[in-house]
Amino acid sequence: MFDLDLQKFWEKDKESHENNCFSPNSKQVSLGIRMSDECVFAELNEPGDPWGNTPREHRIKLNRRYNDIAEKVVGRRLLAEKEDQFPTADMQFPNVKQIGEVFEGTYESAPFTGQWLHSPINTPKTLEQMLDRVDKLNLEEFMYPKNWESEKTRIFEKYGKKPGVLRWIRGPVTLAMSIYGEENLIFLFYDEPELFERFSQSISRVILEMSAITDKHAGFTDNFPRGYGFADDNCALLNPEMYEKFGYPVIKSVFDKYSPDKNDRRYQHSDSDMAHLLPILSKLNFSGVNFGPTVLIDQIREYMPDACIDGCLAPFTFMSNDYDKIIAEVKRDCEMIKKIGGKGLNLTTAGSINNGSSIMSMKAVMWAINEYGQY
Repeated sequence: MFDLDLQKFWEKDKESHENNCFSPNSKQVSLGIRMSDECVFAELNEPGDPWGNTPREHRIKLNRRYNDIAEKVVGRRLLAEKEDQFPTADMQFPNVKQIGEVFEGTYESAPFTGQWLHSPINTPKTLEQMLDRVDKLNLEEFMYPKNWESEKTRIFEKYGKKPGVLRWIRGPVTLAMSIYGEENLIFLFYDEPELFERFSQSISRVILEMSAITDKHAGFTDNFPRGYGFADDNCALLNPEMYEKFGYPVIKSVFDKYSPDKNDRRYQHSDSDMAHLLPILSKLNFSGVNFGPTVLIDQIREYMPDACIDGCLAPFTFMSNDYDKIIAEVKRDCEMIKKIGGKGLNLTTAGSINNGSSIMSMKAVMWAINEYGQY
């Protein structure tokens, strides 16, 4: 099924990813799909929680079995499978508190649904009181456990490993709505405009401070790593006026520090229907975006001529394993990017690749790119 010269496809694909998928030498649309660890359970007909914790040794075995199939079907071993790609407990740094906890939320994991951020704060008064406490918080002391320094030293001396830096975070609107509620944040815009803006400013300050603190613990001062990315699905729930006052200033402040130059990474994932925000988002000069499946290439390209578009195959189409529908969407996207006279499409799902998505569906995407995505 889907007869394809795999070696030739991957040779052309490698070239197509150069220059942020805008290489003038690329001969076909780039393929962004590399599947995900979630997919092993359905593919192998194995029990397990795709969003849960899988024991290290079992995870390695599952991924290797999965890769055996992938290598035959698509010509690549797709998932991590080497032991050094899965740190043992002894190699792992102690947990560092996340931004939701700074704003007094609680992260909870539920079987088969992943991690959720909850908060009891639901009135302007309780929000204001919480922000007062955040203003007084010593972030560094709050973030790190008491054994951090000793563990950081031990891990570096034993494994030569340093802690990472914070460069990917829950976006400002999604964070605020997780803490305060979707409708509550919208009402706050009308009822308490000063508090609305203060909440945004507090999020901006905390992201910058948390990032700088992680830079320090990773050994960076002025020469810190560039680039930043946000996951902000809930931005779609704000209208343009609300977003420009709340979400936009946060992302701009972070990009101004961590992604000031043309080639720095500026990324947003928002798998939601947020086309109404494109004119505002265009001012942030994204280098890459991954938006919802209803926000199509011609809409994005109108406002973001230099962004690599990761999309726009609907995740539920991909997960359905309906090859005709998958091919139809890939054909649409390939023909659209060629019609508007540009490159910069990295064909992947407009959102997560979920358990149930098959390797053969990936092969269908590759076949469609070979048929319809040649430049």
